[in-house]
Amino acid sequence: MAVIELRDGPVEYRRIEGHADLRPLVFLHEGLGCVAMWARFPHALARATGRPALVYSRHGYGGSGPARVPRPVTYLHNEATRVLPELLDRLSVENPVLVGHSDGASIALLYASERPVSAIVALAPHVFIEPETLAGIRRARASFEAGELSRRLARFHDAPDTVFGAWSDVWLSPEFRGWNIEDSLPGITSPTLLIQGDRDQYATLRQLDALEKGLGGSAQRVELTHCGHSPHLERPEETQEAIARFLSASVMTDRASVTAC
Repeated sequence: MAVIELRDGPVEYRRIEGHADLRPLVFLHEGLGCVAMWARFPHALARATGRPALVYSRHGYGGSGPARVPRPVTYLHNEATRVLPELLDRLSVENPVLVGHSDGASIALLYASERPVSAIVALAPHVFIEPETLAGIRRARASFEAGELSRRLARFHDAPDTVFGAWSDVWLSPEFRGWNIEDSLPGITSPTLLIQGDRDQYATLRQLDALEKGLGGSAQRVELTHCGHSPHLERPEETQEAIARFLSASVMTDRASVTAC
């Protein structure tokens, strides 16, 4: 695993080879995720689309340096407007295809509202908080305290207690109840693919409704039946196929943009 030193500390990352004339995939993990927790999905999607890819762990996750805790209620905006731009600029990644899951999808949307991207793939995205979100986090906290979730996270993170506490504490805090990024959606003009399971433990399909209504660009919607919060892990083949179909329409546009440069 490679490491790059950013202003807020070191970040682990992995690059996957692909066609240099196609815009790269950049994977943004969930609130408890990291590079390793994507499993084989980034490699499979890169192979299916022919695109190079970048996968990284945010500060406080995996083997990256620690994050500042407690997390501020603006932490998703901070990632989108400060950390991610620095990382991509340092690694010379321009106009990427952002593939974000959960928290990562929110970060992708916020980034795309201010900087150019070729496309967005939002897996189980959050644009506002629902009662179902808070209920799901409370169930996750019970699982963590019982030991099952804590043991799983310990296989992937240097500081699993901090990972879970920093994430759950901010989402369950009274100050975070009004979190909402719908005002940012009209500024997102890149084509966007929305994927969510109908049994998502942390959100309802109202999230996709808000995105379809609010996005400034085109949106495609995929609802996966009998699927929870992690479509790329629970239904990897269908998720991969949906993304590959969506991105296939952007191939010539990507190549034309590179040629023009």
